[in-house]
Amino acid sequence: MRILDPNQSYTFSKIFELRIRPDDLANEFGYNFTRKHLQLPQYQLELEHLNYLKNQLKAVLPYVDLVNETSRREVLISQVVLQLVGYTKAQLRIEYSIKVNEQLQGYLDYLLRSPTELLVIEAKREDLDYGFTQLVAEM
Repeated sequence: MRILDPNQSYTFSKIFELRIRPDDLANEFGYNFTRKHLQLPQYQLELEHLNYLKNQLKAVLPYVDLVNETSRREVLISQVVLQLVGYTKAQLRIEYSIKVNEQLQGYLDYLLRSPTELLVIEAKREDLDYGFTQLVAEM
């Protein structure tokens, strides 16, 4: 049984609002969804700006209201992403528009692209469980 109506248009945020389980959505598009621990490559050099970033966030967090996605994205996530770009020299796209088909379209909060790797970052609301559904659609 199909989860998405093939005659209807969906955006990534609309798919999030439908509260579909991530594994069900992956299956809808012919993929599998697996939760597992990953051993990702580690950056071997010193992260020179990490302490500065930590101290900056500690200093401002008591004064910042983080109740919505935009405030979390602007105050927390963007700072980390900019540091990541500085270390990796990856190309950064913000609010990147993409349309695969009528069921897969919308904006990616952050897209980092290098010649060999791709990273999609989505600033989620409170609901991380169904946030993974939106990430499945974006991937």
